[in-house]
Amino acid sequence: MTLGYAERVLDLAREVAGKQAEGIGQAAALLVTSLRDDGVVNAFGSGHSEAIAMEIAGRAGGLVPSNRLTPRDLVLYGGQPPSVLTPELERDPSIAHTIYELAPVRPQDVFVLISSSGVNGTVVELATLVKERGHPLIAITSVQHSTAMTSRHPSGRRLLDLADVVLDNGSPYGDAILDLPGGGGYGAVSTITSALLAQLMVTETIERLIALGQSPPVYLSANITGGDEHNRALEARYAGRIRRS
Repeated sequence: MTLGYAERVLDLAREVAGKQAEGIGQAAALLVTSLRDDGVVNAFGSGHSEAIAMEIAGRAGGLVPSNRLTPRDLVLYGGQPPSVLTPELERDPSIAHTIYELAPVRPQDVFVLISSSGVNGTVVELATLVKERGHPLIAITSVQHSTAMTSRHPSGRRLLDLADVVLDNGSPYGDAILDLPGGGGYGAVSTITSALLAQLMVTETIERLIALGQSPPVYLSANITGGDEHNRALEARYAGRIRRS
C-alpha cells in the first residue's frame, strides 16, 4: 500500500507540473520583474503551509531576497505572548494587518501566499491587503478543495479570488488520496505538490534571470565549504529587508 501511495503521488506530481506550466511561467515573470526592480519575495503560510514558505525563503538553491511570513511573527517581532499562537489563530482576519506591518515591505515586493484550503480569515485578509497595497500576488492552493468550501472571511472571498496567478496543487477535497474502508481518506498530498510548485516557480525565475544576463542571488548550502561566506555577502545587499529567524 505504501508503494501505491508513492505511485499516486508521483502521478499527481507529473500532472500538476504539466497542467500548471503556464501559471508557473506567469508567476516567474512576476518574480523576475520584482527582483529586477530590487524587490523581495514575501512568502506566507500557516500550519502545514508554512513548510512551503520555507521552501521559498532561506532555502539552499533558492533566492536570497526572500522573507517568510507567519502568524508567529506576532511573537517574534510584535512582542505578543506565545499564548496567542493557538490553532484557531489562522482564522482571525485582524492579524493579517499586523503581519504585514511587521514585515520590512517595499512597494516593489511580490507576495506568494500558500493555503491549500484558501478560505481562512488570515490568508484571505492578507491577500486583500496585499492587493490594496498594489503588490503582485501569487497563490498556491487547491482549487478543488477551495471551491468546495465556504469562505471563513467576512467578504466571502477565497485566496484564489484575489490572486494575479493561481497555482493549483491538485490535491483533492480533504487532501488525502487513499480511501479508508468506512469512508474518509488518508495519505495527504498538498504539502508535496505545493513544494513542487514552489520550486518550479523559483527555478524558472532563476533561469529567466540567467537568460537576461543577470547573476541570480541564489543561496548556497550552509553545509558546504564557502557557503556561509557566499550567503552573508548576498544577504548584505538586502540588509534590513530580509529576515532570517
